[in-house]
Amino acid sequence: MNATHDYQLIQQLQARVAKLERTVEFLLTKLDLQYVDEPPSDVDPEVFALVKAGKTIQAIQLYRQKTGADLKTAKDFIEGL
Repeated sequence: MNATHDYQLIQQLQARVAKLERTVEFLLTKLDLQYVDEPPSDVDPEVFALVKAGKTIQAIQLYRQKTGADLKTAKDFIEGL
């Protein structure tokens, strides 16, 4: 590979990343979602990790265990994350 090819490849990758970022932003806006990388301060990190992993039922169970919340309250809270 030469420097010109490397430069072109970097430009192509930067354009693809920019397009992906725009797409994600569009989807988040259209679906009225907010991306959260760090758990809110009032959320147990273990519960948040389960939510991020898509393990909703386990997150609800753990939330109930840690807080004593009833099923509906726990479900609403987890789905709100």
